[in-house]
Amino acid sequence: MLILLNKPFAVLCQFSPQPERETLADYVPVPNVYPAGRLDADSEGLLLLTDDGKLQHAIAHPDRKEAKTYLVQVDGVADADALARLQAPLDLGDFVTKPCRAVRIAEPEWLWPRTPPIRTRADKPTSWLAITLQEGKNRQVRRMTAAVGLPTLRLVRSAIGAVSLATHPLMPGEWIEIDADELKS
Repeated sequence: MLILLNKPFAVLCQFSPQPERETLADYVPVPNVYPAGRLDADSEGLLLLTDDGKLQHAIAHPDRKEAKTYLVQVDGVADADALARLQAPLDLGDFVTKPCRAVRIAEPEWLWPRTPPIRTRADKPTSWLAITLQEGKNRQVRRMTAAVGLPTLRLVRSAIGAVSLATHPLMPGEWIEIDADELKS
């Protein structure tokens, strides 16, 4: 079984109950499935869950190098220099990132409003980026954008390999079962 969940903002990426915090168990009432990879509570979007340990390992293991695409709203305007720095190996102190793809985009029309909404400041513009990584270290995208002077305001994982929220439009908290062959498309 392979489940595609649109993980809402502020939901913990675990099934064990947490006092005063929502977890995956509040959204996916399917026994014995586990996340194949994680999203921190401040991130939202595509999360795959499975009951197949081998499939979970194949999706989540760093050696698999499955591309993951993130839509990132940043504080400030990403210029050519910032994009070039994001795409090149970037020293984050405890590790150096691998090259990635980073482009400026318009806010996707299919993207849902975040609850609670992102703060807005009339004197400070924001911009949207699409960043595609072949790796995924803890809080990597947030650390990358901060390192180039563009703090992350909103982070939405939109795709893992060929599986995408653009082709599976789900609102936060909604999920569907998909065929594992979709990962190979």
